[in-house]
Amino acid sequence: MRTQICHGRAIAALAGCTALVLAVTGTASAQSRHPDLAHQVLAANDGWGAYGTGTTGGAAADSAHVHTVTTWEEFKAALADGGSAPRIIKVKGTIDADGPSCASFEAPGYDFDAYLAKYSPENWGRSTNLDAEPDDSPEGLRRASAAEQDAYIKANVPADTTIVGIGSNAGFRGASLQIKGVDNVIVRNLRFESPLDCFPQWDPTDTADGNWNSEYDSAVIHGSTHVWMDHDTFTDGDHPDSTLPSYFGRIYEQHDGELDIVKGADYVTASWNVFEDHDKTILIGNSDSAATAAVDRGHLKVTFHHNLFSNLVERAPRVRFGQVDSYSNHFVAEDGFSYSYGIGMESQLVAEHNAFTLAAGVEAGSILKKWKEAPLTADGNYVNGAPTDLIAVHNAEVPGEILQSGAGWTPTLRTKVDPAKALPGIVDHCAGAGHLR
Repeated sequence: MRTQICHGRAIAALAGCTALVLAVTGTASAQSRHPDLAHQVLAANDGWGAYGTGTTGGAAADSAHVHTVTTWEEFKAALADGGSAPRIIKVKGTIDADGPSCASFEAPGYDFDAYLAKYSPENWGRSTNLDAEPDDSPEGLRRASAAEQDAYIKANVPADTTIVGIGSNAGFRGASLQIKGVDNVIVRNLRFESPLDCFPQWDPTDTADGNWNSEYDSAVIHGSTHVWMDHDTFTDGDHPDSTLPSYFGRIYEQHDGELDIVKGADYVTASWNVFEDHDKTILIGNSDSAATAAVDRGHLKVTFHHNLFSNLVERAPRVRFGQVDSYSNHFVAEDGFSYSYGIGMESQLVAEHNAFTLAAGVEAGSILKKWKEAPLTADGNYVNGAPTDLIAVHNAEVPGEILQSGAGWTPTLRTKVDPAKALPGIVDHCAGAGHLR
């Protein structure tokens, strides 16, 4: 039987990466044949999510608050059931959360052709946005249609909740999980195919050429604490940007982010996930404004480890304000790559012991992108199998964006730090949905 190595342990390929979970959670060996994924908790010291009270999700749920769901309606009902009691929701199969069709969300009178005709650059110009348009205008009807989709595809996750996929093919198509203003949530072993915004807004003032702006991240951690995202897969799936049309000379962008962590969220661990085939992937802190700084400063503590970032354009992640620890991840950069780490306002990024596999023509200096003056720590990283000083190579290749070394803090909440050179063989085989069974 072929074996593979996950987190330093040889396991049968047939069993996926269950041995890793048992090693991390300390589950007894007698249970290793049938691990209880739904009751597993984040291990001590496993990233910022383990800080303080740790992250246990719905592990304390009684039998009355353990649900198995196969439809979007059942999933939303399970989230709402039980008040403040801890809950476990087991997802079986792929759940469609995107509704019957975009037409099903359209407000009476909405007409996309009328929208294009009124707001074309030839008719509307490029100096005024559309926010003041009345409710009965094409933009007003677009807003009303967008509100219908918003109410349908978003699902609010309560505190003390575990959501876990059962088997190898569990997940959501077109869902937007809202982990908003709560504490203690676990989301594991699920495949998220990015929601498609049916009603993007045209903003003539966004760049000199205008832009289509969309809503809906696959998951949003908004002002919440103690969240563990583990062994999930985030992808554009059957609807990559290459399949989207263009209007007014700009791509009709129907995707937003895969995972956003914003508005003072804190103590998040994202481990063994796959983030793939996407443009604007992960945003930590969503603005440089003074109002945002007042909320985010001192928060946004996030750990990324053993994740696979593959065929992305940017934001893996883009960081503002937060103390972010990113170690033992594998980044695969292909055609269209812009950058991986975005260094933003008052960010304190530590990016250590990661592996980068760059396609021909992708320069190592583009791995880092400087948005604001903020020192970072970037030690022990490998690029195409060779040790590489990411800051030095960036400064040499992008002389107009000089980065400073030294994030000003040292992470202590870490589990096993694997050798960067070995990460492609470890992470690529064990990250993502379907490996916890």
